Amino acid sequence: MNNIAVIGAGTMGNGIAHVFAQNNYKVHLIDISQESLNKGLATITKNLDRLVAKDKITEAIKLETLKNISTFTSISTGVKDSDLVVEAATENVDLKLKIFKELDEVAPEKAILASNTSSISITQIAAVTNRPEKVIGMHFMNPVPIMKLVEIIRGYNTSNEVTTTIMELSKNLGKAPVEVNDYPGFVANRILMPMLNEAIETLYNGVAGVYEIDTVMKLGMAHPMGPLQLADFIGLDVCLSILNVMYDGFKNPKYAPCPLLVNMVQAGKLGIKTGEGFYDYSENRKAEKIAKQFR
Repeated sequence: MNNIAVIGAGTMGNGIAHVFAQNNYKVHLIDISQESLNKGLATITKNLDRLVAKDKITEAIKLETLKNISTFTSISTGVKDSDLVVEAATENVDLKLKIFKELDEVAPEKAILASNTSSISITQIAAVTNRPEKVIGMHFMNPVPIMKLVEIIRGYNTSNEVTTTIMELSKNLGKAPVEVNDYPGFVANRILMPMLNEAIETLYNGVAGVYEIDTVMKLGMAHPMGPLQLADFIGLDVCLSILNVMYDGFKNPKYAPCPLLVNMVQAGKLGIKTGEGFYDYSENRKAEKIAKQFR
């Protein structure tokens, strides 16, 4: 397995492309927007420069990594000759189904089709293809070049051979793959998202403020960042989408998103990506200034 195609040049897509390319795989990074591709490559270059500055890699490795990446605005052209396609598009079920239906038509018959989805059913995605045994989930964590975990999600029809191949491939990337079964939210988000939602409920109910909630979890539970800061980092729209997937999947009210989260997303306050969420990022990307609404 040498040729990897990555669909989507956003935060997760460019991170996945970076990791594969740095481990000597030939990567085709695909996005419908050339601007997004340019931005993705700029991010990869910046992250590689940071590794060089920290003596984690050499300048030669940086240049070889960038040489391993080619960009495409056409899925059919980009996935040609691919051994593995990793979809990292927006967490939207209709979009993912559309992409996988097209991938099944244009990707080589041998190719394994993987999704970086953090919550959407792999079985549902696989059902729109004629190769459900070759469809699997590869849920990388953000930031991809740093985080070790990859959730490997088996759909109902995913074969043992494909699962073993992807588990070994993840290890070759220096990652720690963990195999899980296909239920809404899988493991990581099934546990994480209700915690973030409960932190938002705690704020919504006036139990404590943003700083106090995050401080309790950082100092009392040894979390590297507080849940409200983490929600901002993930993106409040992404959190809402995942909670809705779990709520729809389980029909259990404990997964129902907090009204405050819903309102913030509707108002366009999505966290770091928009400059404001629970914190104000207008001056820097650090969660140092509480958003005006919560002061």
